[in-house]
Amino acid sequence: MIRMPITERPDWKEKATEFGFHFHTLYGEPYWCENAYYQFTMQQVEDLEATTAELHQMCLQVVEKVVNNEELLLKFQIPKHCWEFVNHSWKTNQPSLYSRLDLAYDGKRPAKLLENNADTPTSLYESAFFQWIWLEDQINAGYLPANADQFNSIQEQLIERFAQLRESFDFNWLHFACCQDSDEDRGTIQYLQDCAHEANITTEFLYVDQIGLGEKGQFTDPNNQVISNLFKLYPWEFMFREIFSTKLADAGVRWLEPAWKSIISNKALLPMLWEMFPNHPNLLPAYFAEANPPKLDRYVIKPIFSREGANIRIIDNEREIASVDGPYGEEGMIIQQFYPLPQFENNYTLIGSWLVNDQPAGIGIREDNQLITQDLSRFYPHIILN
Repeated sequence: MIRMPITERPDWKEKATEFGFHFHTLYGEPYWCENAYYQFTMQQVEDLEATTAELHQMCLQVVEKVVNNEELLLKFQIPKHCWEFVNHSWKTNQPSLYSRLDLAYDGKRPAKLLENNADTPTSLYESAFFQWIWLEDQINAGYLPANADQFNSIQEQLIERFAQLRESFDFNWLHFACCQDSDEDRGTIQYLQDCAHEANITTEFLYVDQIGLGEKGQFTDPNNQVISNLFKLYPWEFMFREIFSTKLADAGVRWLEPAWKSIISNKALLPMLWEMFPNHPNLLPAYFAEANPPKLDRYVIKPIFSREGANIRIIDNEREIASVDGPYGEEGMIIQQFYPLPQFENNYTLIGSWLVNDQPAGIGIREDNQLITQDLSRFYPHIILN
């Protein structure tokens, strides 16, 4: 695994506009970057693929344990009135679409799981589509060898998964929802709608705050159409605390992602994994903060609902060496052994490893000058070359 400089495509911003990639620059700072790329060998990619598959199956075993244990549901901060709703989603095998594992990996040592983005993962469009266009363009321009490849079948697998959902679960009509005021979330939804259209699914978009409640307790869209299937880019921990959360079980909606994803998108997953699979080579020691954990010289404090690095603190020998502000923390904390991200030319690099329908599908790479990866951390493309 190496970081290689490369000439940028002269027209990449025009292409980004053409393809609807409107968040390539965020708050005046570059988000998409292509002045360099990360290069992997096939063996390294196969290692990442195998690790991703194994870790995901381990996470599913955590779900099986938590949904049947009231004490653990409390630790995961799932409200009591939602326990049966979450349990039912698991027992009835409610289908999932996709997720992303965040891994620390340098191409030499075993990858380490930092967290699981199983409910509302973003950076999808740039991982699945725009970095593939970059690869084709750079090969055609002669800046990459003709045999350069990419660990990336995300789009193909998404379309195939949508087709399976349409045929097996009657997803002929699918509503999509996200919050307002986020170009990235809206771009992710638009991309998923395009994939659903490729699978002959009719889609309708609305914002989360436009979801209404019909006379018979069904959720409805602004046209008073009943919502039967809904993909929501809105976290379950938020939904469980909305006024309408008492109606979730009776509204007749099939959700993407399903409610059982609230367990593995929660940082409480990490101490559960360590307890169930101690000393696994792809895990880091992790503990619930209130459980008198063993003393660690270097560790990370993470709120169990934290997103995009918010409210995370890194402690090195009792000294805080990095932290990010944010709105989280009251829900409880976990402590995870600190494992520094690998550095390439003074950039800290994180790998997002994607799964579609429980199968590894590709990777996206983020890098930052700081130890904690956040929402504005830069995205870089990658290739496979032996």
